[in-house]
Amino acid sequence: MFRIVFFCLLIVCFSCKEEQKQSSAPQQDIGFTKEGELQLLKKDTDSLIASLNIEFAKSDYETQTGLMYRKSMNPNEGMLFIFKDEQPRSFYMKNTLIPLDIIYLNKDKAVVSIQKNAKPLDESSLPSEQPAMYVLEVNAGLSEVWKISNGDYIVFN
Repeated sequence: MFRIVFFCLLIVCFSCKEEQKQSSAPQQDIGFTKEGELQLLKKDTDSLIASLNIEFAKSDYETQTGLMYRKSMNPNEGMLFIFKDEQPRSFYMKNTLIPLDIIYLNKDKAVVSIQKNAKPLDESSLPSEQPAMYVLEVNAGLSEVWKISNGDYIVFN
């Protein structure tokens, strides 16, 4: 009798854990919410490279979630992560379904490094080459199309 009860409890616990795993991912597509506008400018000429509508990631939850579970993002959209201090940063693509370019910026909002074509669902570390205070995520390939280089900078509202 004890074995039967123990076995039943084991099955119930396993079922609950499986249900939690399945329910942790959002079931519906997460839409983009415009929270600001960002301009990317060339370092030497101050000429406009691109204008984007952006979502901000400021809170711990927003920073940890980022663009996870999104199925798509328009080319004129991005997510800007704002940190309280400048330090080495590292991102990864856990639960991120779309390929991204990850652009690291220092406290002066100047590009210090770019991780190009980050692969969806890859949990490998994608570090900045120098300390960063801001991180901009855009669709993969755009940093190449826009010819972004270190020293280019952003302004946003």
